[in-house]
Amino acid sequence: MTQRIDYQKQSPELFKKLLAFSMALNESAIEVSTRHLVDIRASQINGCAFCVDMHVKEATMHGERPLRLHHVAIWRESTLFSARERAALEWTEVLTRIPAEGVPDDVYERVRAQLSEKELSDLTFLVMSINAWNRVSAGFRVVPGSYDKAFGLDRSGLS
Repeated sequence: MTQRIDYQKQSPELFKKLLAFSMALNESAIEVSTRHLVDIRASQINGCAFCVDMHVKEATMHGERPLRLHHVAIWRESTLFSARERAALEWTEVLTRIPAEGVPDDVYERVRAQLSEKELSDLTFLVMSINAWNRVSAGFRVVPGSYDKAFGLDRSGLS
C-alpha cells in the first residue's frame, strides 16, 4: 500500500485544528481504556488500517489485554466488556453507520442507562473525531505503522 497524498502537508491548518480537537478529548469524561475501544471499533467498521494499527498499539501501551483487543470486533458475543464499555461500543457503531431512520430510541435508551448526559455528549464527540481521522487516513491510504516512531508507538512491542 502506498500513501496517495500527504494531507498534513497539503492542508496543514486543517490538520492542526483536527488534531487540537482530538487532543481536547483527552480531557473528556470517557476513560482512556474506553476511548481506545471506541477508536478501534470505529476504525474496524471504516476499514481504516492505519487507525486500527495505531489504536491497538496505543491500547497495548496503556495496558489493555490482548484478548480484549481481539474481541473488539465481536464485542456483542464477548463476555470481556463491562456494561459501560458495551454501551460505548454500541453508540460508536450506530453513529459510525447511521441508519437511514436515524438512531433508534432503544439504542439511545440502552446507552443512556450506562452513561450520564455529559459522558454521552463527550462520547459522541469522540466518535466524531475518530470517524474524521478514519476518513482522511483511509481515503489517502496512510500506511499502517508509518508514523510509529514519530508517535512513540514503536515502544508497543507490536511493530
